[in-house]
Order: sequence, then C-alpha cells, then structure tokens
Amino acid sequence: MSDCRLYLVSPPKLSPANFVIPLAEALEGGDVASFQLRLKHVSDDEIRRACDVLRPVVQGCGAAFILNDRPDLAAELGCDGVHVGQEDASYAAARAALPSGIVGVTCHDSRHLAMEAGEAGADYVAFGAFFPTATKEAKTRAEIELLRAWSEDMLVPVVAIGGITVENAPTLVEAGADFLAVSSGVWEHAEGPEAAVRAFNRLFSP
Repeated sequence: MSDCRLYLVSPPKLSPANFVIPLAEALEGGDVASFQLRLKHVSDDEIRRACDVLRPVVQGCGAAFILNDRPDLAAELGCDGVHVGQEDASYAAARAALPSGIVGVTCHDSRHLAMEAGEAGADYVAFGAFFPTATKEAKTRAEIELLRAWSEDMLVPVVAIGGITVENAPTLVEAGADFLAVSSGVWEHAEGPEAAVRAFNRLFSP
C-alpha cells in the first residue's frame, strides 16, 4: 500500500466547455488529490472562464483546484492553491496572495531549490522531468535517486512530474513520491481518462 496520490494537470490547451466531460470522467475513475489548471499564453479572461467552468467540477469531487503561475488570479477566483515555477511569482508573493491556500513550487532537479522552498513554507516541492514529455519543454531531467533521497530525509511532500504514464510510474511510487503529476498520461490514455485514473490508483493500492 502506497501513500502516493494522483495530481492531475490540464492539457496545455483546452476548451473549457469541451474539457468538462473528460475531466469529470477522470474524477470518476478514483482518488484524485488535486487538479492543476495550466494554461500558457492565454489572456486573464480566458483563465477566468476556464476556472469558472472547471473549478466547481473539481472541488465538487473533493479534489483541490490549483492554478498555475498566477497567485493573484488564484485568490480572485476561489482556487484552493497555486503552483509557481522558478521564473513565475515568488513563493513569498504566492503565500501573500493565498495565506491559507496550497502553494507548491517547481524545483526542477535541484535539492537546493527544494530546501529553500521547504524552509520558506511551501506545501509541496515538485521535481522533474523524470521522463521525456511533449506537454512542455522540460528544462531539466531529474533522477530517481533525488526523489528517493528527498522522500527519506524530508517531511515536505514531493511531487514527481514529467512524462509519467501508468507504465513508468511504478519506479516513482517505489521511490517515495507523495504525488504523481500527470497530464497526457491521463488525457491521452488509450482507454480514456477514467480508465487511466483507475489504473494509477491500482498502482497505489495493489
């Protein structure tokens, strides 16, 4: 039995009205800890519309709704938290906007960045990419041993991200990941998102 849970990440481009169906299917597949809306190169109003449509679906299933990059909009739109990268808003700015919300920080392949984020108060740190990914251009490749060492030595939860599929996930679960952040591994699964979520949950509770 693993304590690992699934952290869904949206496709890089989506139509909120059309995406409601696959999102609902995924959430019906089993336990999902959180869903991150990650839309790049779109207007603030497009983010607002997507949040207004998708957030109630996610929160209605008991999962946390996380917005990527934008603490200001996360606070405005009733999100449960925000995820910031190293080139995005600072942790301090994110925490100021969401004093009681979830704040996660991308740390690439750097234990040092993760230590800084953890000491500052981040709710989780994210390492990656662990596998090749087409969802975004990965700046770094993280090694399994980094994940294993962090999970053994640190209390701050760790998210593994980058090219994760049902097939390659077991090594990350075994290494101690608290969450697997998955995008195309769910949305592009051959049997659909509901089957993908079900399969991931079987990995966590064999």
